[in-house]
Amino acid sequence: MNIDLSIVVIGRNEGQRLVDCLDSIRRADLAGLQHEVIYVDSNSTDGSPARAAALGAVVITVQPARPCAAVGRNAGWRAASGALILFLDGDTLLDPAFVPAALAELHANPRHAVVWGHRRERNTQASLYNRVLDLDWVYPPGDSEFCGGDALFTRSALEISGGYDDTLIAGEEPELCARLRRLDYRIRHIDVPMTLHDLAMTRFGQYWKRAERAGHAYAEVSNRLRNSATPLWTADVRRNLWHGGGLLAAGALAIALALMQFWWSLLTMLILGGVIILRSAWRARWKSSSPLTLVLYAIHSYFQQLPILWGQLRWRLEHKRGVIRQLIDYKEGS
Repeated sequence: MNIDLSIVVIGRNEGQRLVDCLDSIRRADLAGLQHEVIYVDSNSTDGSPARAAALGAVVITVQPARPCAAVGRNAGWRAASGALILFLDGDTLLDPAFVPAALAELHANPRHAVVWGHRRERNTQASLYNRVLDLDWVYPPGDSEFCGGDALFTRSALEISGGYDDTLIAGEEPELCARLRRLDYRIRHIDVPMTLHDLAMTRFGQYWKRAERAGHAYAEVSNRLRNSATPLWTADVRRNLWHGGGLLAAGALAIALALMQFWWSLLTMLILGGVIILRSAWRARWKSSSPLTLVLYAIHSYFQQLPILWGQLRWRLEHKRGVIRQLIDYKEGS
């Protein structure tokens, strides 16, 4: 049987979420394409490989010395047979209508190497973190610089680019997309639901670690691509240095004003901060209809600059010392 579409799911200790993911694939409209499902497991201890095999997936197990998503995705697509590769994370649910919509977009332009849709959180009421970080997934449709972990790729684009860089523990999709754009391919974000994600975030330590990982990715990927034809995140790195440093300075000033009992100055400073938060919430109003969610998202947008800054600085220090960091996984103990 000729395979048209290979669906590569990666995961580690996802438990019932993996079962739900594989079930969502079974229920999806795959546009009549002959397909296969490949599950790549990164050394799970919860029986995930057996569960996936029982549901009909081809199971591949990887045990890299330095675990990362790129290793799993590379193992999956290289073992796949399809001309199209749909990557999914094991904690997501595939929207039933995504594949036909993505196929139409791929057929509309032969230079499209990647098509991706909207990823949203499935349990926004489970925690404040889930509610706020749901808006981090919201991007405007159209041509984009990069995609996330869930996306439909052409196999030819993966082959000509060499696939993911498995020396990266974060930012592997944007880095791959930068290389694809250098080859004159296009990355297309379409205005349709793609996946529901289970962030499963309930603790501040998880929140901090996730943002720290973003800072690590900003620093490492921007450093690698800084002299290329497709530089990425250079402005984000500079912006974070200013914003993160500014927040630290503002915090120190607020403490000093409180200790000196300059209450009017402190109040003025707090009012100014509130105005900035409200302005940011207003600018993000296209992402949500909930005023409270928008205000919380605006606070997050500023506060996250601190762990992002720490992630950047830590990568730079370790890079100078020749230290290679292991996977930064916010879903494990924080």
